[in-house]
Amino acid sequence: MTKAMILAAGQGTRVRPLTSNVPKPMVPILGKPLLEYMIEHLARHGVCEIMMNVAYNHYKIENFFGDGRRWGVEIGYSFEGARAHGDITPRPWGSAGGMKRIQEQGHFFDETTLVICGDAIIDLDIRAALKEHWLKNAMASVITLPVEPQDVSNYGIVVADENKLVRSFQEKPEPSQAKSNLASTGIYIFEPEVLDLIPSNEVFDIGSQLFPMLVDQGLPFYAQNRPFNWIDIGRLTDYWTVQQRVLRGEVDGFEMPGKQVKPGVWVGLNTRVDWQHINITGPVYIGSNVRIDAGASIIGPSWIARGCHVRSGARVDQCILFDYTRLAADQHFKNKILSPQYCVDKSGETIYVGDENSSLRWGDARA
Repeated sequence: MTKAMILAAGQGTRVRPLTSNVPKPMVPILGKPLLEYMIEHLARHGVCEIMMNVAYNHYKIENFFGDGRRWGVEIGYSFEGARAHGDITPRPWGSAGGMKRIQEQGHFFDETTLVICGDAIIDLDIRAALKEHWLKNAMASVITLPVEPQDVSNYGIVVADENKLVRSFQEKPEPSQAKSNLASTGIYIFEPEVLDLIPSNEVFDIGSQLFPMLVDQGLPFYAQNRPFNWIDIGRLTDYWTVQQRVLRGEVDGFEMPGKQVKPGVWVGLNTRVDWQHINITGPVYIGSNVRIDAGASIIGPSWIARGCHVRSGARVDQCILFDYTRLAADQHFKNKILSPQYCVDKSGETIYVGDENSSLRWGDARA
């Protein structure tokens, strides 16, 4: 039985402010954390023993997933932190360094292990990937996908020969310097011997340090280029785009929650919506205990999470409203992500509640 390691200790700085108060793997898609989709996929493929390294806001991951029994798996956690001025603070050890600490604690990586980043949604055929890994007698495998040449600077780029043996690895190269357009998807398969190469008590990264070491030593390190859906939430623009695609039904495997009350419109429990006096065009989801007043307009794809309040005359156009967001009367929001504290557009420009330089008004529906 294959085990899995989910990398979940990162800070998610490129998707702030979404990650100001939650770890990146807990950012929601259709109301479910990214990480939940990953665990469900692992469970479907019979991967039932899962370790995670955690750091920033780690308790939000641990409290939500617990021991994993709700998903039919067993989950363990490795907190990465240190004492500073009397307080325990997060201090990630790097993707490989975190694995080394887990191995030295209890030898979890004593068999073939799938290592995967917790901030993407995938439908990889895990069994097929493992079969190829074993057939090649690989010590390490990296799952790759081709990307557009102009996008290579967003990814780790893998250079492999005709037999798929990895010859070099470039971390986010400029397009003019890239030797390939095969991007690492952050999905790896390791044999236990790989862990012996990682130094103890040292911050160590898989892409920028471990992979070059494997190449330099001429070890059996292979790339797999197989077709599958990989939805990477690397940047804030990715998050907004993915939400729009999912709401439009363009991504397989996602089901709208709630009850469909009219074509393209789903609602949760106990909503208060003046259906006769609002303008609504799907696809739109309206969560539980949401209130939408007469005169409001909701244009999809839009997601309105639980406890929100859209006041009279407000217009929501291709927006994502997180829990308990209240939009003031007659305010118009287009291509925005809103929470009770901030409003960010799809390019990443952020304004906060009370900013007098902005004409937009919104707040906390609980107040």
